[in-house]
Amino acid sequence: LESSLLTQPWASVCFGESLFLAKACFRDSDYVLLISDLSSVWYESADAETVGQRSKELNKRLTVRVSSFLHHLSNLMCPLLAGQQDATTTFSCHRAAAGLSLHVKSELSGLPFYWDFHCCPAPVEMVSRHLVQPLIRMSLVLQHQVQELTSLLLQKDAEIEEYRDSGAALSRDRLRTEPFREETFQQNFMAE
Repeated sequence: LESSLLTQPWASVCFGESLFLAKACFRDSDYVLLISDLSSVWYESADAETVGQRSKELNKRLTVRVSSFLHHLSNLMCPLLAGQQDATTTFSCHRAAAGLSLHVKSELSGLPFYWDFHCCPAPVEMVSRHLVQPLIRMSLVLQHQVQELTSLLLQKDAEIEEYRDSGAALSRDRLRTEPFREETFQQNFMAE
């Protein structure tokens, strides 16, 4: 399940007044949820037995198979993670020293539906695998792309200079550009 979570993208979500990054993976018999505010990371992984027990505690009037329950939870969370929140569903969270609780209130078959995600602090290995390593890899890829683009700009400047040396002139002066200054670009990039 956690390896399936690795393929899920992080999404920016708002629970109450707080902004978080979150990702989740739901299957017929379990789920895993990962939430971060970029200073802490929390997660919950729940199997069918946990889901069944919690659903009975929170939704006494609903008798639904665990797989249907998980499917409904997925239908509530996935649109939220895609940036589309259902007006009939509300999310709120509560932070405590022991973790983070995410409360969901919605409807299922015309009846009130409640769910609580009980997230505990994520282990360092999980934070590294899902947050730190992908960020470092992305940073390295972006640095490589900046180097390639810098090289391409320097080649283009050399090509333009050769055209000018052979007597070519711009027909529209507004298209004239200053030669690319790699050192100035790097200083501005680091300052930003």
